[in-house]
Amino acid sequence: MVRPDWIAVDWGTTRLRAWAMQGNAAQDSRASDQGMGKLAPDQFEPALLDLVADWLPPAGEKPMPVIACGMVGARTGWVEADYRQVPCTPLDPHRATRPPVKDPRLLVHILPGLCQFDPPDVMRGEETQIAGFLAAHPDFHGTLCLPGTHCKWVGIRAGEVIGFHTFMTGELYALLSGQSVLRLTVGDARPEAAAFDAAVAQALAAPETVALHLFPLRAAALLQGLTPAEGAGRLSGLLIGAEIAAARALWSGRHVAVIGAPELSQLYVRGLTMAGGDAYEQDGAALVLAGLSAAATALEKT
Repeated sequence: MVRPDWIAVDWGTTRLRAWAMQGNAAQDSRASDQGMGKLAPDQFEPALLDLVADWLPPAGEKPMPVIACGMVGARTGWVEADYRQVPCTPLDPHRATRPPVKDPRLLVHILPGLCQFDPPDVMRGEETQIAGFLAAHPDFHGTLCLPGTHCKWVGIRAGEVIGFHTFMTGELYALLSGQSVLRLTVGDARPEAAAFDAAVAQALAAPETVALHLFPLRAAALLQGLTPAEGAGRLSGLLIGAEIAAARALWSGRHVAVIGAPELSQLYVRGLTMAGGDAYEQDGAALVLAGLSAAATALEKT
């Protein structure tokens, strides 16, 4: 039977992930589809217990620390956790929010997100990946790119987040490939590399024309036999290429670490390299756990 020291939780919009931790080492992990988007505030505790109840101590013993990040702390989550205004360090676990719980075996801490006012922007969850990255690279000075549904471009200096910008590229891809006429061409196909490269080059050369090249993907499928994989490659290349072009001032002349799921991160590294950037990939899932471990260590010292 696994009996952890504490439980790490990454609770996003669509997924809930938990790790049974002993020190900084994961002894077991579990996941469910009970993301924030499916739950009312009073459903978060039962969803967590469904996943981790057998990791908890017997009644009457010291409650189990649970350190959570992500959309669980959103306004529509379990309870709203504060935003910390940049420039600041990525994490301050002492400002974590404690949601009310019915089960006395739980001691839950929800980590705060980050915000800025000019231009207005917010993040939840990515700050924990950033903390995990900086734990291993404390002297990093440059830009972090965190692709996903919403891609964050984050400036880092002297261990602090100095500013960030969000691009909705992943959500635009999902809407176009799943709900527009392009669903008939792209669907859920994986991007073909050569088509991706060609579309990135096209978007980098003239990002203002990207919208002009979207409907031709459907026409090419009807008239020229464009395959779903080619269509997916061209659509992702156009959107990612336009994002990289718009973000040039954020990455040009800087080291860029791309943090996220491997398949998507590789596309960003490929596009940045084509644009002349200095980019390399980091595993986002591992960095979430590293950031949560850093938060647990800080809380233990208090």
